Amino acid sequence: MSNSAENTAEQKMPSIDCDRQRFPFCVVWTPLPLLTWLFPVIGHMGICTSAGVIRDFAGPYYVSEDEMAFGNPTKYWQLTPYKTKKAIWDDAVHLASEEYSHRMHNLFCDNCHSHVAMALNLMQYDGSSSWNMFKLTFFMLVYSQYVSFWAFVKTWLPFVLIVTLIILLVILL
Repeated sequence: MSNSAENTAEQKMPSIDCDRQRFPFCVVWTPLPLLTWLFPVIGHMGICTSAGVIRDFAGPYYVSEDEMAFGNPTKYWQLTPYKTKKAIWDDAVHLASEEYSHRMHNLFCDNCHSHVAMALNLMQYDGSSSWNMFKLTFFMLVYSQYVSFWAFVKTWLPFVLIVTLIILLVILL
């Protein structure tokens, strides 16, 4: 696709509305209590429809709609829908959500990241059908944006406090 076509496609992208919790064509992320405090790159993930409605694999046999299991998104990664191949965006999100509404949740190998990866694989986002939880975690770390300064603080402050406490204990003992 030419640069002018890419620019036109980007200009037509719906805008993010953090106040209304609308993240069209996005992967969204929120901290998991305790886990994120210890490992700030680990969190809960969802994928949004073209209208910005959040879908997340929230637990065994349940994919929520517009109510993430661990609170509102603190960061998002907006993708470009013209990079899909096999299925259109909303169909892939719907099919992945239907599939995951019949699955048992497993923290380590079939979780919210797997749900998002399935949607991206179904649509062959960016020509790839090899999306997985590790690739998504890396891309969220590199390409995502925080919804606000306070979202950044919510994500990183517990980790910084724990590390500071450990350092102080080591120094004092």
